[in-house]
Amino acid sequence: MSDTRSVETSAADIETAIEQGLAELGVARESVIVEILEEPSRGILGLGSRQARVRLTTAAPARNAPAPVAEPEPQPVVEVSYDEPDDQDEADDFDDDDDSYDDDDEYDDDLPVSDEDIDDDAQVGLATLEELLNKMQIDAEITVHKATAEDNEQAPWVLQVHGGDLGVLIGRRGETLSALQYITRLIASRELQRRANIVLDVEGYKSRREKQLRRLAQRMADQALQLGRTVSLEPMSPYERRIVHLALRDNPNVTTESVGEGTHRKVTIVPNRQ
Repeated sequence: MSDTRSVETSAADIETAIEQGLAELGVARESVIVEILEEPSRGILGLGSRQARVRLTTAAPARNAPAPVAEPEPQPVVEVSYDEPDDQDEADDFDDDDDSYDDDDEYDDDLPVSDEDIDDDAQVGLATLEELLNKMQIDAEITVHKATAEDNEQAPWVLQVHGGDLGVLIGRRGETLSALQYITRLIASRELQRRANIVLDVEGYKSRREKQLRRLAQRMADQALQLGRTVSLEPMSPYERRIVHLALRDNPNVTTESVGEGTHRKVTIVPNRQ
């Protein structure tokens, strides 16, 4: 625990406070446990307003600070929107007769492992998630397997939830799933006294969503090049913005940047000058 470090930050909204804490610690979002100490409030007639306050705790070593980059010249921005499924659409995705999704989801090649082959992170995470689902009165099966590591990071354990009518666990744009993962990680991390290296998914939702975002990123990069202008996507969560950044990081013709604050933060795709 000697490497554990914590920082408390305040801002107008929770997401901005979290990003400030990540910058101060010099770590990625996946390397910290976030505790919301105080929700923001606008008060009444401007009186009694307060900022969001969060605590970030990490046991991971700090990353080297990235080299500063020159600010690009302002360019016209093209706003791009795309259809998002609503809550009912997500629920319908789990009908027994639904075959609208590809079968080659990210985790399909990873077979579930036995209880004897999983480590403390997976065991504690599994027990925590089972208890949460039981309290939510949701009948589901959970399988455990190891994900593929990215960017020299340690591969997390994936707790995959299976069952019927599980759209309620996903929510709009995966917000409910993100909240469930946060709570499960927080409880498991407290039990382990360190960061629990686990992620949650429901019937392969995250892998399907990742494929959609990667296709969207490539399509919008092509559009930015054709127009010769910056293309701006709709606001996304940090997890989804990271997918877009990774999808285009090896494209020599465009650069991606995150702009905006809090829930309005979004990715812009900037065509490089030839």
